[in-house]
Amino acid sequence: MSDRRAHVTRHTRETQIEAMLNLDGEGRAEVDLPLPFLQHMLELLARHSLFDLRLHARGDLDVDHHHTVEDIGLVLGEALDTALGDRVGIVRYGHSLLPMDESLSLVAVDLGGRPFLVFEMATRRRKILDFDLGLIEEMLRAFATQGRMNLHVAHLYGREPHHAYESVFKGLARALRMACARDPRERGIPSSKGRI
Repeated sequence: MSDRRAHVTRHTRETQIEAMLNLDGEGRAEVDLPLPFLQHMLELLARHSLFDLRLHARGDLDVDHHHTVEDIGLVLGEALDTALGDRVGIVRYGHSLLPMDESLSLVAVDLGGRPFLVFEMATRRRKILDFDLGLIEEMLRAFATQGRMNLHVAHLYGREPHHAYESVFKGLARALRMACARDPRERGIPSSKGRI
């Protein structure tokens, strides 16, 4: 079995980000961000995917949160893509229908190499404290692009924004856990094209 781990760094004039990802972990998270709500969401992502994640990020938050949040998505997507390697023997597809109190989210993933994001949120609240929730879509678009995946997120209902986004991140975790799993019957690349 190949070692499905990755270590990715991104240092720009705007951000300094380092991530280590282990797809065959135990759900351990060491996340150090200056954005508490996003840190909480990424800790949930690690726990419920059973990925081990170490992530340290700093950025120009005096300008705004956008550069840091988007670059975290880029780094996490690159780490996922690197850890998956040639994607031989994976399930490839994953999905989750996940409740969180009054909220329900549907998340579906295809690790087939074609980046695309569909993102629909029923809740209309735009902020949690000073964190702009619209940045979650930007982060997930960067994650899907660098991770070379189709990612569909549909928060179906629920007004409370914390519950809404928690159902999204837990749903993403479960969908990724399914899609990244090793398929005991799949000997090659799970594509009729012969490559991803």
